[in-house]
Parts: sequence; C-alpha cells; structure tokens
Amino acid sequence: MLGFRLFGPVELETDAGAVDIGPPQRRSVLAALAVDAGRQVSAETLIGRVWGDGPPDGARRALHAHITRLRRLLSDAGAGDGGTAASVPRQANGYLLRVEPERIDLHRFKGMAERARDPGLAGPERLELLRGALELWRGVPLAGIKGEWAERVREGWGRQRLDVAVHWAGLELQYGGRDRVPHRLRELLTEHPLSEPLIAALMRALHATGSTAEALACYASFRERLVDELGAGPGAELQHLHQALLRDEIVAPPSTPPAPSTPPAPPSRVVPEQLPLDVRGFTARAAELAELDALLEESVKHPTAVIISALSGTPGVGKTALAVHWAHRVKDAFPDGRLYLNLRGYDVGPPMSAHEALAALLGALGVPAPLMPPDTEQRAARFRTEVSGRRLLIVLDNASSAEQVRPLLPGSPSCMVIVTSRDSVPGLVTLYGAHRILLDLLPLPDAIGLLGTLIGARVAAEPRAAAVLAGQCARLPLALRVAAELATTRPGASLAELTGELADHQARLDLLEAGGDGRAAVRAVFSWSYQRLPPPVQRAFRLLSLSPGPDVDAHAAAALTGDSPEWAERTLALLARASLLQPAPPGRYGTHDLLRAYATWLSARHDAEHERRDALTRLFDHYLTTAGAAMDILYPAERHRRPEVGPPTPYSPALADAAAARTWLERHRPALLAACARAEQDRPGHATRLAAVLYAYLDNGGHSTDALLMHSYALQAARQTGDLAGEAGALVHLGVVHLQLGNHDRVTEHFTQALAIFRELGDRTGQARTLGNLGMLQGRMGLVESAISHHEQALELFRELGDRVGEANTLNNMGDVDVQCGRLASAAERHTRALAIFRELGHVGGEATALNNLADVQVMSARPQAALDLYQRALALFRQLGERYGQVCVLNGLGEAHRLAGAHANAVAQHTSALDLAVEIGERDEQARAHRGLGRAFQAIGDPDRARRHGEHSLAIHIELGTVHTEDLRAWLASLGTPPQDPSAPDLST
Repeated sequence: MLGFRLFGPVELETDAGAVDIGPPQRRSVLAALAVDAGRQVSAETLIGRVWGDGPPDGARRALHAHITRLRRLLSDAGAGDGGTAASVPRQANGYLLRVEPERIDLHRFKGMAERARDPGLAGPERLELLRGALELWRGVPLAGIKGEWAERVREGWGRQRLDVAVHWAGLELQYGGRDRVPHRLRELLTEHPLSEPLIAALMRALHATGSTAEALACYASFRERLVDELGAGPGAELQHLHQALLRDEIVAPPSTPPAPSTPPAPPSRVVPEQLPLDVRGFTARAAELAELDALLEESVKHPTAVIISALSGTPGVGKTALAVHWAHRVKDAFPDGRLYLNLRGYDVGPPMSAHEALAALLGALGVPAPLMPPDTEQRAARFRTEVSGRRLLIVLDNASSAEQVRPLLPGSPSCMVIVTSRDSVPGLVTLYGAHRILLDLLPLPDAIGLLGTLIGARVAAEPRAAAVLAGQCARLPLALRVAAELATTRPGASLAELTGELADHQARLDLLEAGGDGRAAVRAVFSWSYQRLPPPVQRAFRLLSLSPGPDVDAHAAAALTGDSPEWAERTLALLARASLLQPAPPGRYGTHDLLRAYATWLSARHDAEHERRDALTRLFDHYLTTAGAAMDILYPAERHRRPEVGPPTPYSPALADAAAARTWLERHRPALLAACARAEQDRPGHATRLAAVLYAYLDNGGHSTDALLMHSYALQAARQTGDLAGEAGALVHLGVVHLQLGNHDRVTEHFTQALAIFRELGDRTGQARTLGNLGMLQGRMGLVESAISHHEQALELFRELGDRVGEANTLNNMGDVDVQCGRLASAAERHTRALAIFRELGHVGGEATALNNLADVQVMSARPQAALDLYQRALALFRQLGERYGQVCVLNGLGEAHRLAGAHANAVAQHTSALDLAVEIGERDEQARAHRGLGRAFQAIGDPDRARRHGEHSLAIHIELGTVHTEDLRAWLASLGTPPQDPSAPDLST
C-alpha cells in the first residue's frame, strides 16, 4: 500500500519498501504538496517553499520538471493500488496532491487527534486514539529539508504534538498506567524546556503518583529557567497549579482535550480588543470577504500552521476598511482577543520599527515594559511565547515590507494574521504561505452601490451622473466616501451639478503628480472636499497634521488651532463627518496616512512658518501644563521638586481627582512620548521640562522603557542647547531608572556626572538629591561608610534648604544603612522621625515607606508580630497608590516575618508573590531577596534541594549586581552540604 511519511525524513513507501524519491529538491517539492494534501498550492508558493525568498531564474522550469518526475514515481509506486492511489493534477494557478489523507502519517496523526476530541467517545477510546497518534511520531517533520518554510512547519507540528501529549497524559492518569506518564513527559521536556502546558502536565502526573515534592521542585526549576531565558515568571495558570500543590489540593487533569483551534485563555490573561471602529456603510467586496471566511474555516479545520492573509492594493482602495470590517464580523471566532497595529509603512514619518511594534503588541497582551527583552529577536520570541495556544486575530495594518512584518508573526496555528500593505509583500507568500488578496478598484456597479449607500436615493435617480462621479473618484472607496459626504451636505444640488464642479476643480488643481492615476484622483477629491470647508476648519485640518502623536483629542486640537476645546470638538466632529478624520475612541481622532500627507502638503503651502511654530508651541505647552497639573494631584508633596510649568493653558482639561489625573496620563502617554521626541529636535526646553515633570509617574508606574526614552530625549535636548541644569536633572533621572534595573555601572556614571554639574552651578537642591541617590547605590553595594557619608551630606543640605521631603527620605535611607550595620535602635529612631514628617506633609507614599522600614527593624529585632502589623499597614497604602515597587518590598518583608514566626508555608507564599511582582517590574535586588527568603523557608521546611536552588539563584543575582550578601549566602549555602558554584566562574569541565 502506498504511503507518505513526513514525520522524520520525507519518504514514499510501498509494500515492497521505500521508494527513491530523488534529489533533495524533489523531496522538498513532495513535502510542500503533501503538507497541504487535497488543497491547491500555487506555483509561486511551491517555489518559495522549496527555494526560499530568492529563487533562481530557472526555478519555475525546475519545479515543472520535479512535478513531472513525481507523477511518474507516484504512478509506479501506486501500481499495487491500481495506479490511482496518488496523483498531482495541474490546477488553475498551481498543483494539488490528490491522495487519501490516511496515507500520510502527518494527516493520520491530525485525524486521530481530532477524533479524540469527540466528547461522545468514552475516555479509554480517546486514550487509545491519542496513544496511536503519538506512536506515529518518529522524528521531527520534514527532517533534512532546509529553509524557513520547513522550519515553520516543524514548529507548528511540534506544538500540535505537545497538545496531544498533554491531553494524553491527563487521560493516561485517569484510565491507563500512571507510572509511565512522568518518564514520557520528561523526554518531551528535553525538547521543549519552556513549555508551560508540558510542565503543568508533569506536575499533575508527579502529584498523582505521590511525588508532590518533586512536582514542586519541577515548578521551582522551571520558573528559574523562564526568568533566566525570557525574563518572566510562569503564567497565572501554572502559578495557580503551584499554589494548589502547596496546599496539597487534588488537581484534576483535563479529561477532554479541547480543539487546538480554540484553547481557553487563563482567566487572568489580558484579552485585547484593539480593533478600530467598523466602517459605516461598508459594501461590496463580497468575493474578498468570502476568501477571508474560507481562510478562517481552514484555520479551524486544519490548525497546523499560522494562517496569514496579505491584503494589498493601491492607496485608498480600502485595505484597512476590509480588514477591520471582516475582523468585526468574525470577532467571536477569536475569544482570546483582537490585536490591531498600524505599522505606519507609508506614513509621513518613518515606518514603525519591529522593535517598537513588538513593544506595542506585548504591552497590549499585558507584558510590563521591564519584562520586554532589549533585543528585537528576543522580543519576537517573547511575543510568540505569549500568543502560543491562544485564539487571537492579529491585524497588522499599513506594512511597508515583509521584513517589517516577519518578527511580528506568531508561531502558533491558533492565531490568524491579516496584513495590509500597498506592497504585494511577496516574501510573506513565498516564505510563510500567506494567502494574497489583491484589492483592485471597485467594479463600477459596486462603486455606484457604495455611493447609493452613503448618499441615498439621488444615486438611483441620476444613474449616469453617479457613474461619472464614481469614475472621477477612480472607484477608490476612500475618495468615494469623501465625495459622498460632500454630496450629503448639499442636498439641493444634483449629482450632475456636483460632477461638473468636480471636473472643473480637477482641471484647475495644481496636482503634485502627473498623469491620471488613482492618487491624482484622490488628491482632487480631497481638495474638492477641503475647499467646501469653512476657512477656520480648513486651517484646523492643516494644523492637525503637525501633531507628533498618533491621534488627538479636542484639547490637543484646540491647542494646535488656538481655539476653545468646545470649538475644537465641533470641528473634529465636522471633519470626521466629512471623512477627513476617523474617530478613535475614547474622544480621540486619527487620520488616514494619505489624508495626513495631504494636510501636511497643504500646511506647507498655506501656513506661514511662524504659524506652524506657534501651533506646536501651544501643543507642547498644553501637554506640559496638563501633565504638571496631573502630577500636582498625584504627588502634591513633591511639587517643589518639579520644574515650573506655569498655569494650565486655556486648552487644558479639568482634572477633578487622582483617578482623572492617572487616566489622563495613561491615555496620553504615547502622545507625551512622541511630543518629547519631537520637542528634543526643535523645542528642547519643552523636552527637558516634560521629562522632569513626568519622572515620578514613569518611575512609580514601572514604565521603564518609556522613562529611558524620555529622559534620553531630555538629555540630548539639554546638551544641544548647553542647558546644564537640564542635563544634570536628566542624568539623575536616567540613573534612578538604571538603579532599579540593576545597571549599576551606568548608575555610577550618571550620578557622578550630575553631581559635578550641580556643584558647578551651585545648585544645592540638585546636589542633595544626587548625594542621596549615590548613598542609596553605595548602600546596596555594601559600602556603608561611604553611603552614610553621602547621606549625611544630603541631610545637611536638605535641612539648610528647608526641604522636608528630602530630609525625610534621607532619614529613611540612613535608617536602611543602620539596619545593614546592626544599629537597630538608631534605625528605628530615624524611621520614626521620617514617618512623623511624612504624616505632617500628607505624603502617603513616604508614610508607607517609613512603615515598611520600621517593620524591617522589628524583623531584625526578632519581633515578628509587631512587624506583621506594620507591613500590613504599609501594604494597604502602597496598594492604594498603585506603587508596585513598594508592594514588592513589603511582600518580601512579610515573608521574612512569617518565617521568623514559624509560619513557613506563609513565608513561601509571600516570597513567591514578591518574586512574581519583582520579575514583572524588573527589580533585580528584590528578586534576589525573594530567592534568599525562599531558600531559607525551604530549609526550615526540610527541603534542602529547593533551598539550595533558590540560594544559588540569589547568589547569582547579587554577584551580577555587585551588591551585599554574597559572603553570607556562600556561607549559608555551604552549610547545606554542597559548596556553592560561583556563577561567574568559567566552566573547566571540558
């Protein structure tokens, strides 16, 4: 019987043995057809799969020759089956391998896995199907075949195998032999060491076989691997399983494997909903919608590879509208979320980099900025990890090239990707098997139909004029919508009159581009619509193009135009009704890149340079003063530390309370970052002040990536203009960010430079702050005498200046050094004085810090109950403020207090929570502290192996940071019975 083997080396088998397929390229052609057996594969796709993105000139002829030879091979090999077991008929645009799926091991595997999901089958029957499917696996798919396409197939089917193995394990525990499960799962873990579903299955199996301690050890070593390699801890589902095992609760394995196309997301995962508003009056494109529907159906029926659809076509043809409309139609098919990202491929500015795009995508999935790897490829890997197994729709709009998109592609077949681009992105088709949909101009009947939907009965009454209008708009949906909106504002004019007016306008328009192509028609329609606007609205449309951010609200628009927010709100709505802007809730408006380019062109022609400059100045003033008002609400006690920004502008919103202030900052953070980047070029004073104003918000909110960017912009702006005070301030702020991230070399460099500048300027406040920060750094590094010296100098300056916040902060920091030195009475006295000052000032964050520090003293004094009370009060305040760094410190303190009180299980729980949060915000010192606490807690429980693992991890972090505790940790680890390894020492074993 003729059969195909795709698991392992690609082989063709008969009852007489293996058939010699021929050279490697022919084997690749057979594999490229067999993976999609029963479905047409275009010649272009086959060439991309076999030869890659740069095929030789003779690739098409070579493909035809290989197909001819394969036909003869299949005919000869299938002689025992009547010669018709398999064939490769020519299709309209490619070829198809016609064969029963059961003859191909890969498809047989898929069929058995799908049948095992039938809830009507008894458990033992499902188990036998999964056993049979796993037995088919004799090696990685397409072994020996090179190229990016083959690698993606291997990745996709490797994940399918993991899904099957995980659910086999659950059924085997219920209906089969439990003892065989852990061994089989461990074998798979050697191939997939970072698979959370696999480690969860192993933990359940070990628990079921009476090895709960080993299951907990698996979790500990797995989380360490994740932190080391991805900079992240386990997901919420695995953490929940871990907590259940700690409580010795029975964790039932899943009995029915869900379809891989719709895996449930863990309850705590972010479900992004980023689709823009659906297009009003969307019509036509029935064929293209049907193609997308078919791709969706294929992704459900054959979840073996990521389905990618590439929508390409001329500007204004409706690529984004089609993608967004279809995405809204099918959003229920993607319960884990809908991601949308404008890649700005053809915007006025540069295209979005893959690095920036991955940050946006990871942020939308709930990954905090500190957990985003610095390297683009690492970010791409983290993105693939985050979306693995999740049923997500990803719309990548306005791509410039396949190279821009490649790092943003998921690896999981549970995801579907829609890419829109003016380019045909051939690389996506050849390398990733993307299904290309080329959007042509609307057929004339559809163009007239769209006008009818938008304008109404006048189109049916004047069919000839409607046809002329459609032609004048080049049958482009964007131009048709703009023209239709103009027509609806003039109900008394006939369509014939309007088409005559447009024809005359086109004749008079000084077009930038020669010829009668669609872009010229679009510009003419834009101009026609623009000319109908009142002059003040025309001016607003032009000036809006100056905004550096992705969109604007009424307040930003008012600042650009110099009018009231109420007028700006009405103007934005009018421009949206004219289809010259697009609503982007809540209360914001964006614009198509063609319209933005047109508005930019208009502004350069009609607005004087000083008008454009004044508009940007008003916008930056608005952002600066509103940010200052928000910070005054959130951090009133530190107002004196921020630069003077002046009173709110007439364009600024009223921020009623802390919630409104925090919401405004969060909602406008991308615009503020863009404004700072733009201001660095031509408004340097705005850049330095905006970064300084936002310092505490970015720092306490854990926005380290944005903070590094914004303070770097500020530093460059200050240096360009010789602003020494601004330069020193930016250096201090950059140093604090690096201090939290554990980059101590950079911290020393920044603080030292800043201190020299402040001394040159005679700025005693700046000197005091920098001296205090240097003291904090030296305290962390164990240089206690130097730390105390710097803190004493800072304290003296703060008292001379009457800076009570600075005085209290310094007392707190000096108390921390006292604790390091064992001077507990002095530490308690300093923290108590700091607490009194903070309460007098109403500084809630400072009060929480002082309470936490007093609790630390109680722990060191062996008074755990008193410490627990203080920690709980501090934790409540930090949670009220949303300050996560403070929460980490308190959670670690609670763990230490519980261990001291003998509540070792509680200690493990608190340190574990602290470790998770410390990893999330990128705080390395507290990660080391959490590992140290877990090590001592597990030692007390009687688990020296886990104690040693956590202790060694803590030691590794302390060595990396150059901080204290290394000698104590080495001594403690030695007491456990095995001398610790120095993580920084070379491996001399080979």
